[in-house]
Amino acid sequence: MLDFLFTTAIKLALLAPPILMALTVHEAAHAWVASRCGDQTARLAGRVSLNPLRHLDPAGTLVFFITAWFGSGIGWAKPVPVDWRNLGRHRRDLALISASGPVVNLAAAVLLALVLNLMIQLGAFAGAGLLMYYLGQLLVFGVQVNTILAFFNLLPLPPLDGSGIVTGLLPPRAAASYHAFARYGFAILLALIFLPQVIHGFPDVIHWLVLTPARALMAWLLPML
Repeated sequence: MLDFLFTTAIKLALLAPPILMALTVHEAAHAWVASRCGDQTARLAGRVSLNPLRHLDPAGTLVFFITAWFGSGIGWAKPVPVDWRNLGRHRRDLALISASGPVVNLAAAVLLALVLNLMIQLGAFAGAGLLMYYLGQLLVFGVQVNTILAFFNLLPLPPLDGSGIVTGLLPPRAAASYHAFARYGFAILLALIFLPQVIHGFPDVIHWLVLTPARALMAWLLPML
């Protein structure tokens, strides 16, 4: 029992910082780009911030920890409020705001991978103690979590960012039709995440469209693993 509790505590200590960082920069990017596009709703709500407490959604964060525990890392934070009436070019700005979160997560993954690879090249981990090992694992998890979160949010399914990108790129009438099924998006999303785990043979769309490309990118960013 003590071994299990110790292992759990160590794993949580490794998972918590990368998850909180990835969710925070993702949502802060949405808020910042919305502000730059003319809507100050998120800024006034305090969402242009690197304070994780301003962005976390209890259910989404819990799902993130559960799925990260089993090797994927899929979840969500509180949606950034945007008043589209304040945007100058609605469709373009919608696509930019939606894309900003995944783009920042990919940039964070690249940056963390560069830092880790540089430290390895400099021999920072050679004969290093427990603290350096912990730092190295944090960087690895940071790359993994940011990469998976980026690809997950690019799924063209409401309420994920991919749906905002598609809506912004489609002609107005097609966008309205596409957005009409948004009410079912969350239920479909949960089904795609959990049903392949409990129903044998259920199509694992998340694995095909999220984990496979994410792992290919991670293999390129972290060739030493």
